[in-house]
Amino acid sequence: MNPWTWLTTADPAPGFNRTKLLKILARTLLFVLVVTLLQALVYAVGLGAYLKTWWGTLLLITVVYIPFFKLMTLDTLVGQPAPRPVKPGQKPTAAQASQVRIAKRAEKNRFAGVKKGPPKNMGGRR
Repeated sequence: MNPWTWLTTADPAPGFNRTKLLKILARTLLFVLVVTLLQALVYAVGLGAYLKTWWGTLLLITVVYIPFFKLMTLDTLVGQPAPRPVKPGQKPTAAQASQVRIAKRAEKNRFAGVKKGPPKNMGGRR
């Protein structure tokens, strides 16, 4: 697998396993490397005096962190878990019933305001 693809693909395993921690470490090292290279570039241009202030450092870190945000939080922010299927004879939980109601309402509203077609049994007009 391509190293960049490996680095930018979320690990589907729950919790923090060895692979996920290795990816987070690699992303952090990449972020630090980019910040260090940009800092060296700013010093080489002659704007190093601004980086010695707290706001200059904050500006540099922010400018680099905004594009890196999705990459840095890929494995740390977790979404909602998938709903468990209801077993036959078991009542659905409140969350599952709510999702069913939302799906039915969305399907009902999907064709709201659409005029009905001609009658099916007569073959045309009445």
